[in-house]
Amino acid sequence: MLSNIDDATLLRVAGALGEEEAVKLIEILKNSEEITDDEIANKTGIRLNSVRKILYKLYDHSLVGLRRTRDPKTGWFIFHWRLQPDQLEGFILSQKRRVLEKLNIRLGYEKNHDFYYCYTPGCKRVPFEEAVELVFRCPTCGKPLMHYDNDKILGALSKRVDVLRKELGE
Repeated sequence: MLSNIDDATLLRVAGALGEEEAVKLIEILKNSEEITDDEIANKTGIRLNSVRKILYKLYDHSLVGLRRTRDPKTGWFIFHWRLQPDQLEGFILSQKRRVLEKLNIRLGYEKNHDFYYCYTPGCKRVPFEEAVELVFRCPTCGKPLMHYDNDKILGALSKRVDVLRKELGE
Protein backbone atom coordinates (compact mmCIF):
# COMPACT_ATOMS: atom_id res chain seq x y z
CA MET A 1 0.00 0.00 0.00
CA LEU A 2 2.77 2.46 0.94
CA SER A 3 6.37 2.72 -0.17
CA ASN A 4 9.05 2.28 2.49
CA ILE A 5 9.79 6.01 2.66
CA ASP A 6 6.12 6.93 3.04
CA ASP A 7 5.66 4.10 5.51
CA ALA A 8 8.56 5.27 7.68
CA THR A 9 7.38 8.88 7.52
CA LEU A 10 3.83 7.87 8.41
CA LEU A 11 5.05 5.90 11.42
CA ARG A 12 7.23 8.84 12.57
CA VAL A 13 4.25 11.21 12.29
CA ALA A 14 2.04 8.75 14.16
CA GLY A 15 4.70 8.45 16.86
CA ALA A 16 4.87 12.22 17.19
CA LEU A 17 1.09 12.50 17.49
CA GLY A 18 0.36 9.56 19.75
CA GLU A 19 3.60 7.83 20.67
CA GLU A 20 3.91 4.02 20.60
CA GLU A 21 0.20 3.32 20.75
CA ALA A 22 -0.43 5.39 17.61
CA VAL A 23 2.32 3.49 15.79
CA LYS A 24 0.64 0.16 16.69
CA LEU A 25 -2.67 1.56 15.54
CA ILE A 26 -1.23 2.73 12.20
CA GLU A 27 0.32 -0.71 11.65
CA ILE A 28 -3.18 -2.25 11.96
CA LEU A 29 -4.78 0.41 9.73
CA LYS A 30 -2.08 -0.08 7.05
CA ASN A 31 -3.06 -3.72 6.67
CA SER A 32 -6.82 -3.12 6.62
CA GLU A 33 -9.13 -1.59 4.05
CA GLU A 34 -11.51 -0.49 6.83
CA ILE A 35 -11.64 -1.49 10.48
CA THR A 36 -13.69 -0.59 13.55
CA ASP A 37 -12.24 0.87 16.73
CA ASP A 38 -13.31 -2.28 18.60
CA GLU A 39 -11.36 -4.49 16.19
CA ILE A 40 -8.30 -2.23 16.54
CA ALA A 41 -8.51 -2.41 20.33
CA ASN A 42 -8.76 -6.21 20.21
CA LYS A 43 -5.81 -6.57 17.81
CA THR A 44 -3.49 -4.14 19.60
CA GLY A 45 -4.45 -4.73 23.22
CA ILE A 46 -4.84 -0.95 23.66
CA ARG A 47 -7.85 0.20 25.70
CA LEU A 48 -10.82 1.21 23.54
CA ASN A 49 -10.99 4.78 24.84
CA SER A 50 -7.26 5.24 24.07
CA VAL A 51 -7.80 3.84 20.56
CA ARG A 52 -10.63 6.31 20.00
CA LYS A 53 -8.60 9.21 21.38
CA ILE A 54 -5.71 8.44 18.99
CA LEU A 55 -8.06 7.89 16.04
CA TYR A 56 -9.73 11.27 16.62
CA LYS A 57 -6.34 12.96 16.88
CA LEU A 58 -5.29 11.38 13.57
CA TYR A 59 -8.69 12.30 12.12
CA ASP A 60 -8.22 15.94 13.16
CA HIS A 61 -5.09 15.96 10.98
CA SER A 62 -6.90 14.12 8.13
CA LEU A 63 -4.52 11.15 8.38
CA VAL A 64 -7.44 8.75 8.83
CA GLY A 65 -10.96 8.84 7.48
CA LEU A 66 -14.14 7.24 8.73
CA ARG A 67 -17.46 5.87 7.57
CA ARG A 68 -20.35 5.75 9.99
CA THR A 69 -23.03 3.04 10.04
CA ARG A 70 -25.78 2.25 12.52
CA ASP A 71 -25.94 -1.10 14.32
CA PRO A 72 -29.42 -2.50 13.50
CA LYS A 73 -29.71 -4.25 16.89
CA THR A 74 -28.59 -1.49 19.25
CA GLY A 75 -29.08 1.62 17.12
CA TRP A 76 -25.57 2.79 18.06
CA PHE A 77 -23.16 4.18 15.50
CA ILE A 78 -20.27 2.02 14.34
CA PHE A 79 -17.24 3.86 13.00
CA HIS A 80 -15.23 2.20 10.23
CA TRP A 81 -11.75 3.73 10.05
CA ARG A 82 -9.33 3.79 7.13
CA LEU A 83 -5.87 5.22 6.62
CA GLN A 84 -5.48 8.23 4.31
CA PRO A 85 -1.75 8.24 3.47
CA ASP A 86 -2.35 10.68 0.61
CA GLN A 87 -3.01 13.36 3.26
CA LEU A 88 0.41 12.89 4.84
CA GLU A 89 2.21 15.35 2.57
CA GLY A 90 -0.31 18.12 3.33
CA PHE A 91 0.00 17.46 7.06
CA ILE A 92 3.81 17.65 6.91
CA LEU A 93 3.68 20.88 4.88
CA SER A 94 1.31 22.51 7.37
CA GLN A 95 3.56 21.47 10.26
CA LYS A 96 6.59 22.91 8.45
CA ARG A 97 4.71 26.18 7.94
CA ARG A 98 3.92 26.33 11.66
CA VAL A 99 7.56 25.68 12.56
CA LEU A 100 8.71 28.32 10.06
CA GLU A 101 6.34 30.86 11.58
CA LYS A 102 7.64 30.16 15.09
CA LEU A 103 11.27 30.27 13.92
CA ASN A 104 10.66 33.63 12.23
CA ILE A 105 9.18 35.01 15.46
CA ARG A 106 12.18 33.75 17.43
CA LEU A 107 14.61 35.10 14.83
CA GLY A 108 12.95 38.52 15.03
CA TYR A 109 13.20 38.46 18.82
CA GLU A 110 16.88 37.50 18.71
CA LYS A 111 17.64 40.23 16.13
CA ASN A 112 15.78 42.96 18.02
CA HIS A 113 17.22 42.37 21.48
CA ASP A 114 20.58 42.71 23.16
CA PHE A 115 21.20 39.98 25.70
CA TYR A 116 23.16 39.80 28.92
CA TYR A 117 24.32 36.69 30.75
CA CYS A 118 26.38 35.79 33.83
CA TYR A 119 27.90 32.72 32.08
CA THR A 120 26.85 30.43 34.92
CA PRO A 121 25.36 27.09 33.78
CA GLY A 122 21.66 26.94 34.63
CA CYS A 123 21.16 30.70 34.50
CA LYS A 124 19.24 32.34 31.67
CA ARG A 125 20.07 35.10 29.24
CA VAL A 126 18.34 38.38 30.02
CA PRO A 127 17.30 41.03 27.45
CA PHE A 128 18.82 44.50 27.92
CA GLU A 129 15.59 46.07 29.26
CA GLU A 130 15.38 43.45 32.00
CA ALA A 131 19.13 43.66 32.72
CA VAL A 132 18.78 47.40 33.37
CA GLU A 133 15.95 46.77 35.87
CA LEU A 134 18.14 44.15 37.58
CA VAL A 135 21.08 46.61 37.71
CA PHE A 136 23.02 44.08 35.59
CA ARG A 137 22.90 41.38 38.30
CA CYS A 138 21.77 37.84 37.49
CA PRO A 139 18.30 37.20 39.00
CA THR A 140 19.27 33.57 39.71
CA CYS A 141 22.80 33.68 41.15
CA GLY A 142 23.48 37.40 41.67
CA LYS A 143 26.66 37.50 39.57
CA PRO A 144 27.28 40.47 37.25
CA LEU A 145 25.63 40.25 33.82
CA MET A 146 27.84 40.74 30.77
CA HIS A 147 26.91 41.27 27.13
CA TYR A 148 26.06 38.01 25.36
CA ASP A 149 26.87 37.64 21.67
CA ASN A 150 23.97 35.77 20.06
CA ASP A 151 25.50 35.54 16.55
CA LYS A 152 25.65 31.73 16.72
CA ILE A 153 21.96 31.55 17.64
CA LEU A 154 21.08 34.02 14.85
CA GLY A 155 23.13 31.96 12.38
CA ALA A 156 21.49 28.68 13.38
CA LEU A 157 17.98 30.17 13.25
CA SER A 158 18.63 31.83 9.88
CA LYS A 159 19.98 28.59 8.46
CA ARG A 160 16.94 26.61 9.64
CA VAL A 161 14.55 29.27 8.29
CA ASP A 162 16.31 29.17 4.90
CA VAL A 163 16.09 25.36 4.76
CA LEU A 164 12.37 25.39 5.57
CA ARG A 165 11.68 28.16 3.04
CA LYS A 166 13.41 26.12 0.32
CA GLU A 167 11.47 22.99 1.31
CA LEU A 168 8.22 24.96 1.17
CA GLY A 169 9.18 26.63 -2.12
CA GLU A 170 9.08 30.16 -0.70
